[in-house]
Amino acid sequence: MTLVRWSPMRELITMQDQMNRLMNETFGRGGDELDYGTWLPAVDLREEPNHFVIDVELPGMKKEDIEIHLENNVLTILGERHFETEVKKENFHRMERAYGKFSRSFSLPKRVNSEGIAAIYKDGVLQVQVPKAEESKPKKIAIKS
Repeated sequence: MTLVRWSPMRELITMQDQMNRLMNETFGRGGDELDYGTWLPAVDLREEPNHFVIDVELPGMKKEDIEIHLENNVLTILGERHFETEVKKENFHRMERAYGKFSRSFSLPKRVNSEGIAAIYKDGVLQVQVPKAEESKPKKIAIKS
C-alpha cells in the first residue's frame, strides 16, 4: 500500500473541475447546445484617481457594431458579433465562441463628468474612460498650526 500525501489545494481544484463540468452539462456551454443570440463579453472595471476605466473584451468585432449610451447615470455598452456565414455550422466539431447581440450596463456614481467620456477600441478591447467630476476627486488638505 502506498501513502499519498493529502493536499487540500488538489481537493479544491478537483471540486472546481467537477462543478465546472456540472454547469457545462446543465447550461450547455459549447457544442450544439450553445444558445445563439445571448452572450456577455468579459469586463474589467477599475477606479483610478481621476477617472473610472471599463475594459470590454470584444475580439473579432468591428467598432461599427458597438454602441455606447449614457442615460440616468447608467452606461450601457451594446452590440452584435456576427457569425461568419461562409462556414456552415455542420462543418464544426466544436463551437465555443458566442455570437449574437449583447448588452452590458453599469451604474455610475452621480459625480462623473458625462461630457468627458471617451472610448477607444484597439486590438479587440474596448476601453471606456469616465472622468470624475472635479468635486469628487480626492483632495489633500494641509494641516495648519
